[in-house]
Amino acid sequence: MIIEGDPVYRVALFLILSSMLLNATGLSKSYGQTHVLSSLDIGIEEGRSLAVLGQSGSGKTTLLSILAGLEAPDTGNVRFHELDLYALPPDELTRARGRYMGIIFQEYHLVPSLTALENVALPLEITHDKHVHTRSHELLERVGLSHREDHYPHQLSGGEQQRVAIARALAASPKLLFADEPTGSLDEETAAGVEDLIFSLIRERGLTALIITHNQELSARCDQTLRLHLGRLA
Repeated sequence: MIIEGDPVYRVALFLILSSMLLNATGLSKSYGQTHVLSSLDIGIEEGRSLAVLGQSGSGKTTLLSILAGLEAPDTGNVRFHELDLYALPPDELTRARGRYMGIIFQEYHLVPSLTALENVALPLEITHDKHVHTRSHELLERVGLSHREDHYPHQLSGGEQQRVAIARALAASPKLLFADEPTGSLDEETAAGVEDLIFSLIRERGLTALIITHNQELSARCDQTLRLHLGRLA
């Protein structure tokens, strides 16, 4: 048996943490008197997919927001490789998120005044990528929407908007993909197609992925599933 404090324990712990692309410890978050997360620890191994399963209101989206550097925890820290995310100045945190992370939201969050192609190109323009148009077109083609690149979000179906959002999330070639209920706003048939697309892209690109969901069928497609309940993971 390996016990805490033993040199073997410390070596084992180092090996475990060094394999993690993202590692968070002691996360707590409250809104007023409502405690959402309580001293929560979570790690995501590089090249693996992890689902966090929980009912509506369980704190799944809050957890994702903290891990993605969008909302600071009350306590705890989040490390992405050697980066302590919340020790970074805000502008450096924004750059790190844009460079290393892609996020797929349930409600798409496309810019309504931009075409599908322009929405996908947005992260690349921010980073001054020299091949903005080519890469954006290739991504839209990969998600089956090259024929819709000049259409605006209001001209696209829900499934098409989510495919544009997926392409945008992958535009900067992130190492880590977050997805927050990625099929929650879609009908069953469309959702199945979007799920297939997401997992196909995860395999193709060797992505590390964290998927927030209440859908057990979706979570079963991941390498590992954790349940969030009363602010803790099991």
